[in-house]
Amino acid sequence: MFESVKRREFTKEEIRQVIEGRGALSRTPMLYDMWIYPQIYGERRKAFEDFMDKSIKDIELIDVVLPDNFIAPEDAPDYKWAPEHIKERKGVGIDENYIAEDWDVMEEMYDSFPTTEYPGLIPPGKKPDRNKYVVVRWCFCFFERMWSFRGMENALTDFYLYPEEVHRLFRKLTDYYMRIMERVKEEAGADAVFVTDDIGTQNGPFFSLDIFREFFKPYYRQLIDKAHSLGMHFWLHSCGNIELYMEDFIEIGLDVIHPIQKYTMNYKEIAEKYGDRICLLVGFDVQQTIPFGTVEDVRREVRELIDIFSRPDGRFMLTMGNGSTTDWKLESLEALYDETEEYSYGLYKNYMSEACRRKEWEPVRSTLRQTIRRPEKSW
Repeated sequence: MFESVKRREFTKEEIRQVIEGRGALSRTPMLYDMWIYPQIYGERRKAFEDFMDKSIKDIELIDVVLPDNFIAPEDAPDYKWAPEHIKERKGVGIDENYIAEDWDVMEEMYDSFPTTEYPGLIPPGKKPDRNKYVVVRWCFCFFERMWSFRGMENALTDFYLYPEEVHRLFRKLTDYYMRIMERVKEEAGADAVFVTDDIGTQNGPFFSLDIFREFFKPYYRQLIDKAHSLGMHFWLHSCGNIELYMEDFIEIGLDVIHPIQKYTMNYKEIAEKYGDRICLLVGFDVQQTIPFGTVEDVRREVRELIDIFSRPDGRFMLTMGNGSTTDWKLESLEALYDETEEYSYGLYKNYMSEACRRKEWEPVRSTLRQTIRRPEKSW
């Protein structure tokens, strides 16, 4: 009975079950592939591709094509954020390659805002498996988009110097994103939207709680409400320590938070305080363990994460903390996948065996059905 459920990938409903806290599955959901890019590995690319082809992928990921600041696709020359006369800066850091030093330029940008109806929003040939849980992702939501438009220094002071202009920008972005959300639901059957917005640093949040509540929370609430109205979950990636905002994110209905970054947030405290109220998409450490640790270091950390975050009601999945870099070792990834599958499944198997020994038949019946039949969440 047990071996038959070991290696199969999970269905749409099973992932929804975990996210909504309606029950854990036969192993920890594995979403590592979301952040692994074989194309960066040069001579090692083929080995990485072969490994990823045979690895477990518990969700279907689509990275949609939102506008770039300066570079438009050939088939849509106006599909970019910057007005035509604003050109990319050369030889500067990413935070200095911005569009608008002055808010007057931002107003000009609003007049030429890129369309939400670009036909290439969903990459051609990307037909998701509708039996699997489909996640649509784009990078840069509010703060990240803001500093890409205004530069980091301006972005960090605008909340104090130009509050009305910040609200206007976030309102424009919210309206834009909500239409994108409608499209990905209609055209890709998305089960979730996943956005990035790094609002934490290695030591703490970027902003006070007052700033977060005035400028970010209302617009995140609108996006989350929109996702729920479309029958989708809303996922957020934010690097750094964002614990200060966790209660507020839970209050407005955020479904999944990533990555609970190692060295910035306390795993046990986060699991104990919030694990029963929000799904934690925990990111495996990419700063130290994957690039520099041994295979046994990787296996040990997998066991630690599963021991800390696993819950009978679910609300826990594993992925990478961020995107792959060229110093990642294939043998470490092999250990990561193997230990996650074997260790989490082993815990489940022991639990089910104990249930059988005690003649507690309901868990066994639920396993045979492959999903615990509890009411789906309604927003």
